[in-house]
Amino acid sequence: MHRSEIYVFLDFDGVTHPLREVEDFRCLPRIEAVLREFDECRVVITSDWRTLFSLRRLQTHFSDDIRERVIGTTPLLLPTHGADFYGLREAEARQWLAQRQAADAPWLAIDDAPGNWPTRARLLLTDFKCGFMDDDAERMRTVLRALRAGTHHEADDPSPRLAWGRPELAPGT
Repeated sequence: MHRSEIYVFLDFDGVTHPLREVEDFRCLPRIEAVLREFDECRVVITSDWRTLFSLRRLQTHFSDDIRERVIGTTPLLLPTHGADFYGLREAEARQWLAQRQAADAPWLAIDDAPGNWPTRARLLLTDFKCGFMDDDAERMRTVLRALRAGTHHEADDPSPRLAWGRPELAPGT
């Protein structure tokens, strides 16, 4: 059975390594381990690093077997008003999907900034102080299984763990 592609929109700072620490991509092996379980996943870089480095250069941070699955970077949209910053990364991701006639394709975002992604059911929010951890990997597997099965939808009411990444970051806790 042929599986449709699932797009993983990936931030770097606060995800692949803690924010404001050595940019050593220490958490990337956890992300790659999950990606190896889901060969239909394709990675699209949403990090601000995309404005500084070419796709080829960004791909060098990934293991050889994952590198070819890092297929692009989102376009850079320039907000005209302060309110336009809310959801900006999601708007860039949706534009990237639309440009590829994939607007209805399954996708997941991994980011440490909730304001970037209003569609919380598609966001795996990491703790910027430690980056992508083992519990994030388990949540990623859960979401990817649901996307693979076609049972995960934007209208889903995500649990606080999924929507806010870490239980202690959930509103009201």
